Amino acid sequence: MEPPGKTLSVSHSDFIAEQASAAMLSELSGELDSHIKQIESRLGVVILPRGTRFHITGPAASVQAARDVLSHLYTQVRQGRSLSSHWVHHSIQNVQLEAEAEAGVTAVESSGVQTLKGMIRGRGQRQRRYLESIRHNDLTFGIGPAGTGKTYLAVAAAVEQMDSNQVRRLVLVRPAVEAGERLGFLPGSLSEKVDPYLRPLYDALHEMLGYEKVAKLMERQVIEVAPLAYMRGRTLNDAFIILDEAQNTTPEQMKMFLTRMGFGAKVVVTGDVTQVDLPRGQLSGLVQVMDVLGDMPGVDMVFFESADVVRHPLVARIVEAYDRFGAKI
Repeated sequence: MEPPGKTLSVSHSDFIAEQASAAMLSELSGELDSHIKQIESRLGVVILPRGTRFHITGPAASVQAARDVLSHLYTQVRQGRSLSSHWVHHSIQNVQLEAEAEAGVTAVESSGVQTLKGMIRGRGQRQRRYLESIRHNDLTFGIGPAGTGKTYLAVAAAVEQMDSNQVRRLVLVRPAVEAGERLGFLPGSLSEKVDPYLRPLYDALHEMLGYEKVAKLMERQVIEVAPLAYMRGRTLNDAFIILDEAQNTTPEQMKMFLTRMGFGAKVVVTGDVTQVDLPRGQLSGLVQVMDVLGDMPGVDMVFFESADVVRHPLVARIVEAYDRFGAKI
């Protein structure tokens, strides 16, 4: 870090998109240079595109990061991928994490969350960044494959904030796609209808708080479980709200859910865009929201990868195999 009052030195560098066609350059830059503007805003640099040459100006570390992001994005373009704002966000995040790892930057003690069952810490840079993001943003998205700790860590952060009286209650929400959201046709009470869809959230709560305390908190409605369809028309104040399996929301449902936020609310949305169970042809609200919100202040998106899977080692290899197979289709 530069001493107070000292001006950061300015560095210059070029990224050259070799053998790029006009269409490839347009895809790399984004509509009205939206991708370039996103990189500039996030990294604090100025990028001047001149044909296949992108001239980058700014602090040395940021200039290098911008070159790495452009290089990664151009590789995606050459492979025929259509870029979007969330792909740019993802690339910037990866470059920043790699730079931190190379510099030997480690997470501080605060990256863990304290629960009654002990301290829960993120494993790896992305999980630690995810916990920090939840702390510092009112709305955080955890997006990535199964087994990367998205839901578990969100519940841990919620428990910590409840214990420290930062929020008064915890609201767990999940779409019930398999039932077509028509829960009235399922037998049993509302809790019995919803429980199967919220089992991963319950499991995490039971591990951190114990069965008896969870039951008592639910009786007092300090912990509330609700199907997404039952959120319409509500405003949630002083609550920690988790929407799990958000890839199975429609765009209308996602907008409805996000506008439930009240004063003092903290929201975490988790999902895996490769496992959408909506009817064929139906756009996922999670896929859409990544482009709609982009880099909105107060909103952060943390993208996990197969390398972040903390389940059986074979799970990571399975995820990678499906990714490779999908890329060929």
